[in-house]
Amino acid sequence: MDLLQICLILVAATLLAIPMGKYLALAYSLKTTRLDYYFAPIENVVYRLAGVDARVAMDWRTIARHFLWMVALFFIVGYAVLRLQAFLPLNPHGLAGIEPTLAFNTAASFASHSELQHYSGDVSLTNFAQMAFVLFLMFGPVGTGMSIALPMLRGFTGQASLGNFYRDMVRTIVRVMLPISFVLTLVLVWQGVPQTLDAKILVHTLEGAEQTIATGPVAVIESIKQIGSNGGGFFGVNAAHPYENPTILTNVIHLLSMMLIPTSLVVMVGHMLRNPRQGWIIYGALFAILVAMIVAVNSFEASGNPALERIGLSQAMGNMEGKELRFGITQTALFTAITGATTTGAVNAMHDSLTPLGGMIPLLGILLNTVFGETGAGIVNIFMFLTLTVFISGLLVGRTPELFGKRIEDREIKLVIKEFIIVPLLILVPTVIALFTSAGLAGITNPGSHGFTQVLYEFASSAANNGSGFEGLVDNTPFWNITTGIVMLVGRCVPMIVMLAVASSIHQKQLVPMTAGTIKTDSLTFGVVFFATIIVVGALSWFAFLTLGPVSEWLLIR
Repeated sequence: MDLLQICLILVAATLLAIPMGKYLALAYSLKTTRLDYYFAPIENVVYRLAGVDARVAMDWRTIARHFLWMVALFFIVGYAVLRLQAFLPLNPHGLAGIEPTLAFNTAASFASHSELQHYSGDVSLTNFAQMAFVLFLMFGPVGTGMSIALPMLRGFTGQASLGNFYRDMVRTIVRVMLPISFVLTLVLVWQGVPQTLDAKILVHTLEGAEQTIATGPVAVIESIKQIGSNGGGFFGVNAAHPYENPTILTNVIHLLSMMLIPTSLVVMVGHMLRNPRQGWIIYGALFAILVAMIVAVNSFEASGNPALERIGLSQAMGNMEGKELRFGITQTALFTAITGATTTGAVNAMHDSLTPLGGMIPLLGILLNTVFGETGAGIVNIFMFLTLTVFISGLLVGRTPELFGKRIEDREIKLVIKEFIIVPLLILVPTVIALFTSAGLAGITNPGSHGFTQVLYEFASSAANNGSGFEGLVDNTPFWNITTGIVMLVGRCVPMIVMLAVASSIHQKQLVPMTAGTIKTDSLTFGVVFFATIIVVGALSWFAFLTLGPVSEWLLIR
């Protein structure tokens, strides 16, 4: 039964990616398509109000500059709303403004598409802040991320131009995010997810007592949260809360929603190249890693906790600590692996309570941010590994590496290597600082290996713009708010701009005619090499640090 559940979800995700990938290729086409008839009038109004000309093609520096401006704008607006929410409408509980360092962290989190939450939204934010801040910044940064990813894809795939930042951003919101989230919101409301401006619901418990539960516009936030790889929930316990995720059906909807855009972008690559086989070769390699992640989490959690077994506590149901009984091991394992692979950050169980190796899997997915990865940033990292793969393959056969008919030369490889180094530095340097300062150590609630994992996970989640946490960390302090806020902003901006520069360099090159010695990137052999590159170069780069954390903890409790 466990295997059947896993297979059905993965098959459904793949079937959805086929039409969605084709739709995305049409939605983002630089040519006039039939979709313009329906959406162009709406988009043109937005362009006029914003005072931009979306018809003008931009170079990579202009795109990067507008991207940084938009991130800064999102940060400033978000910080202002959080600090001033006490004076804004829809505040029936009389909540005060958010403390300055927490407001900095939260504004940085949502502006960078991380949605890391050092607060519980249902008791910290007003309904106005939930809509004007959380909901607004679940749409906007998805658009900015795609406005970097799409020019990068056009550069690599040899399109006529890199496009226009604002056209890609508006199209992402109008043609993709709004229609899908609207439909999903209706489905979630049908399943019992609240969508209201009431501040609270009074319920009667089984013991006959009265309990007040905070509520608000939950359904609409839930829909865009998963579709846009946002992850930030209305409630502190995220998708483990019965108002965010009330049924098995909503859990399945969450799973498919998290995978929909990241998987479809890979399929879209094949359409952009007019070579669907190429997209499926990439898809197959990533899909194999995802399957391995899901099976691993399910196996580790189903095996239970050996430390509890030794003291006589039954583990017949597996390790159920921190999990919802209504989801069980398999639905939790699916959610855990997929949220780590797509770096969405939503959770339906507490990762701090997973077995050590079970918790290592989403951490590894976050560190890679390539197994489909986050909407926008994921496809950027996929192309980083594709570039490394053709470079390594070229070295093996003694040829200048080529990707999609363009030569990969020293400038591109130097930039890719810098990209490959940036994220580890963003994670490991602050991790060391946290472990050697009293302010950092004060947040660690578990000694030894588990405490190290908590810190590593927090900064990995921040750098990869994931947003989930082990939740055992006492993170709402000035130290953690400021350090993770800086990591989130740098982790969002620098890596994506570097890969945009790589794509621009490749875009300017002439096509190289295929010869008998050309490495075919749409072959099964290349797919295997791509898979091996991610495992060997990507996963093993982190092996020493995973050994210090989850692997050591597992050995200690056996």
